[in-house]
Amino acid sequence: MTVSDNSVLETEVLVGGSAMPNERPGAMEPQNLSKMPEGFPRRSTVANGVRSRASRRFFVVGGALLMSLFAIYEMGAVFSIGGITPLEYLVLVLFAVNFCWIALAFCSGIAGFLILLRKPRAKDLDATQLHTRTAILMPTYNESPDRVFSAVSVMAETLSQTGHGHAFDWFILSDTTDPDIALLEEQAFLVLRQETHKHSRVYYRRRRKNVARKAGNVADFCRRWGSRYDHLLVLDADSLMESSTITGLAQRMQADPDAGLIQTIPSLINGTTLMARLQQFAARIYGPVIGTGLGWWVQKEGNFWGHNAIIRTEAFMTAAGLPNLKGKPPFGGHIMSHDFVEAALIRRAGWSVVIAYDLPGSYEECPPSIIDLAVRDRRWCQGNLQHSRILPTKGLHWVSRLHLLTGIMAYLSSPFWLMLILTGLMLALQAHFIRPEYFTDQFSLFPTWPIMDSDRALRLFYITMGVLFGPKVFGVLLLLKDGEFARSVGGRIKAILSVIFEVILSALIAPIMMFIHCGAVMSILMGRDSGWSPQRRDDGSMPWLTLLYRHRWHMLAGIMLGYAAILDSLTLLAWMSPALIGLWFAVPISAWTGSIKIGEVFKRAGILATPEERSPAAICIQAQEARTAYQHFIAEPWTLEQLLKDPALMELHLAMVDKQPLRAAGTPIEATEAILHVKVLEARCQQSALALLNRQERAMVLANPQMLRNLQKLPEQFVEEDLVSFC
Repeated sequence: MTVSDNSVLETEVLVGGSAMPNERPGAMEPQNLSKMPEGFPRRSTVANGVRSRASRRFFVVGGALLMSLFAIYEMGAVFSIGGITPLEYLVLVLFAVNFCWIALAFCSGIAGFLILLRKPRAKDLDATQLHTRTAILMPTYNESPDRVFSAVSVMAETLSQTGHGHAFDWFILSDTTDPDIALLEEQAFLVLRQETHKHSRVYYRRRRKNVARKAGNVADFCRRWGSRYDHLLVLDADSLMESSTITGLAQRMQADPDAGLIQTIPSLINGTTLMARLQQFAARIYGPVIGTGLGWWVQKEGNFWGHNAIIRTEAFMTAAGLPNLKGKPPFGGHIMSHDFVEAALIRRAGWSVVIAYDLPGSYEECPPSIIDLAVRDRRWCQGNLQHSRILPTKGLHWVSRLHLLTGIMAYLSSPFWLMLILTGLMLALQAHFIRPEYFTDQFSLFPTWPIMDSDRALRLFYITMGVLFGPKVFGVLLLLKDGEFARSVGGRIKAILSVIFEVILSALIAPIMMFIHCGAVMSILMGRDSGWSPQRRDDGSMPWLTLLYRHRWHMLAGIMLGYAAILDSLTLLAWMSPALIGLWFAVPISAWTGSIKIGEVFKRAGILATPEERSPAAICIQAQEARTAYQHFIAEPWTLEQLLKDPALMELHLAMVDKQPLRAAGTPIEATEAILHVKVLEARCQQSALALLNRQERAMVLANPQMLRNLQKLPEQFVEEDLVSFC
């Protein structure tokens, strides 16, 4: 659709209504974290209430504790033969922290493995008629409009064919700050409305200011339109969901009056680089083991991962309003990793939070390179460490606190592992270079020998490796047992080759990510805010010089650790080599894993294949085809200059501008807005005004109808005749 199609656009503008439905305001107050709100927790409407089985917690959490106590006792016994030194005490503490962390995942993996052996089937609710209304929200922030709008188009069309389409409305909630992308979104929305107006209700709103980021975007929708809907189905800009999954979530929510949130376990798709394919394969083979086990034992105290989940609007608006934390970022301000906190607050209010591990058909994409993964993890790391301020919240369920602690440990575990490696290395160097003090000042008939129980230490090492790699082993066993599953990834031989390659490549990447996480933690502790940059989705390639700069400290750390190991012995260097090789070759590993070309080579070879890649779901194929079509539709982007020249195009744009007042009465004017007003008011022509506007100011102008009208009244250019008349 081009700008020249004005006559067509005028007749097609916002077919089926306005850009957004009429508002129905509702309260969503920030929650008090220091005391339990009045009326919480709510009373359940069913006999058993919101309860979970203690036996499942005993099996997983109790099993992890018993296993950890045994391992800690064994580690203590390794050192106790010759008396435990302060450095050995430090090793013991670090080992205890790290082992408890992996033991919980291992026991959860056992539960998931046993459940998946039985091949659980999703509950059949297809015959259930939906009498509730659900708003499907697609928040977007400077994303490619063709990706976002094509996905909504396909999902809306397939959903309408189920007979349940009447129960759902679609909303693209834009927080885009780039003026060029904002205009592309409007073009794409007009195409989307034209395609869907006969079978679906699709809406679009771009906020003027992206306050509190995604959480603030969804909260703004809830306060203005949330009261119109019983449920919110929250997606992400890269999400895709089959119609059966969408209706299944709504049916489950409708059938369970205590359900506050139901989270799916998304499968990763559309990976083009080696790094993305690695994540896809690992998530598909090993992920269900962990996810299923987690959903089984947490039961009503599940978690929220920010997208591909359905939420009861009443529970969300009354219980999950996020307060601003005292102080400045990174630990103060808006809560960045909002999802864990929202789930904990919903459960605190007496609603259940469930992980629907038996419901397939939920998809998302993943970062294409190590650098993109690092950028995302830097943001997640800050948000998760911020949860240390949420842990003391009054009234949280202990499992909800455990979820928050798990999120924190997802990043703190890297510094703990690094400290464990360094203290172990120090022990080795101490034994090699420092003369032992056989006879101390205290009288003793026998000397103090610095010895360890080497046999016990080796046995404990094997146990630790078994616990660490246990979930991977469970996933491989399930793959080999299920012939149909094995064929879906290319057969058992290809599957085994893929597993071996995944283990080797993951082992090379793991130390790089460990140092990346250590750097992120240090940066946050030093008070640096991560910001919120748009995420790359497809190509992960970067110039080699850029990669050399990004990985310079990782390579240097590898060289220093290798040198320290050589000082002791070549044997120690050999033991440490699996971790050191990844650091030494961080730059080529980062380059090759982020390359689309290398990703294509492995795709053609059938290595790291997934069922979703070899036999993609119909909706995935349709989404790719629709994206190509949308790229064609918006191939000629609108510009601000064209809006000012074309009255019909201007009216189209103004019809899609957010109708919320620009500024509440009494609210002070921001400096940027004041400067923009001066630039527009003092401009003598459109050309001179636009030449003075930066990208941020252009985005503000697009969201301000009055400024646009003022600019529209100006002549396009300032000529000599105008100067004479002006004088």
